[in-house]
Amino acid sequence: MKIASWNVNSLKVRIPHLTQWLADAQPDVVALQETKLEDAKFPVDELTAAGYHAVYSGQKTYNGVAILARNNGELKFDDVVTDIPGLDDPQRRILAATVGGVRVVDLYVVNGKAVGDEKYEYKLHWLERVRAFLEQEIKRHPRLVVLGDFNIAPDSRDVYDPDSWGEEVLCSPPERAALKDITELGLNDSFRMFEQDGGHYSWWDYRQGAFRRNMGLRIDLILLGDALKSSVKAAAIDREPRRWERPSDHTPVTVDLDI
Repeated sequence: MKIASWNVNSLKVRIPHLTQWLADAQPDVVALQETKLEDAKFPVDELTAAGYHAVYSGQKTYNGVAILARNNGELKFDDVVTDIPGLDDPQRRILAATVGGVRVVDLYVVNGKAVGDEKYEYKLHWLERVRAFLEQEIKRHPRLVVLGDFNIAPDSRDVYDPDSWGEEVLCSPPERAALKDITELGLNDSFRMFEQDGGHYSWWDYRQGAFRRNMGLRIDLILLGDALKSSVKAAAIDREPRRWERPSDHTPVTVDLDI
């Protein structure tokens, strides 16, 4: 099973990119973030034509998450969750579903704006509530995959210039501690199971020629429950879609499981 995550930064704009990438990469399951579409406008027909069906939770202009699965009759969605206990948030940032015997939790983590901002404080609260949710999920579903745009670079290797970023938002110690609290539930960063060096990123700003100069951050993660560790065959960042015309500022990340 090939599982992917991609912040598409507007599905309406990026649907040609998504359908091309689905044809090229042939993933079985794909989690999307920042679809920026109300549910009534989700491109069901285009994705059906591409060979995928979907569950989704969206809103106009901002946020929005979706999970796609290959429409082969075997990968069906069960136990779909769009809201979690204790999180009073109208923004569509969380989507969970069981597909192919794997529990998939798609997250579009709050950005936080700046350290000390009220949105930053809300981000930390949001992560606390998500951790509590995931603690229960991994008990119920040991074969758990938590993936998405985490808006946190796990450590200095995941930042093109750690000195200039310092303790800014996306890199601050409280955010990294919150992410560590989540991984300590028994979740493993799949990319770091294969690659220990820095310089590998999943997001690049549109400005300053950041992609060309590889001035990026690795903030798109696929975390795997301990029960899946022995099944992991590969993990990668696919930079190619970031080279396309009018790309998302993020690029897909993938993991291959032998299940």
